[in-house]
Amino acid sequence: MLFVDVRGSSSLAEQMTAGDFSQLMNRFYQAATDVLVRTDAFVDNLVGDEVIGLYFPLFTGPNHARPAVLAARQLLMATGHAEKQGPWVRIGIGVHTGIAFVGTVSGVEGSIDNITALGDNVNVAARLASMAAPGEALISEATYAAVGDLGELEQRQLELRGRSTSILTRVLRVSAGSPTA
Repeated sequence: MLFVDVRGSSSLAEQMTAGDFSQLMNRFYQAATDVLVRTDAFVDNLVGDEVIGLYFPLFTGPNHARPAVLAARQLLMATGHAEKQGPWVRIGIGVHTGIAFVGTVSGVEGSIDNITALGDNVNVAARLASMAAPGEALISEATYAAVGDLGELEQRQLELRGRSTSILTRVLRVSAGSPTA
């Protein structure tokens, strides 16, 4: 699971005209969905300043954690976090691997309002995204171990709101010359 959100979007909305802010968010949505689709994600939601991508073994194959991490790297690159002049929009990303309920959610019997993912692992991915600094992807240890060959990444132990135990994460950043694949 991958959550990506825009940092400081409320301040941006205050500082920009409504039209300019809308254009910025549409550019972000387009960049995010392009990366997610290219890496075989199911784009679960575009809501507010956040985009959610799910990586199912049936869509992505048995090593579904790898394309999620690849997407995180590509999202950081696509938003300019490796550029000398800085990003055109600041984002934070959370990536976690685990079992979740994925299905329909409805408010009225017999109707389908939404298809979404629910559960503790989804909450972990969302919390990681919220705790990532601009230009960071926080990758859970479960995802890091599932991918297996990411090299040495900074470790960060985090206390997540609503959870009784802390979680070990790895911090992914990009710089000029970083590989996109």
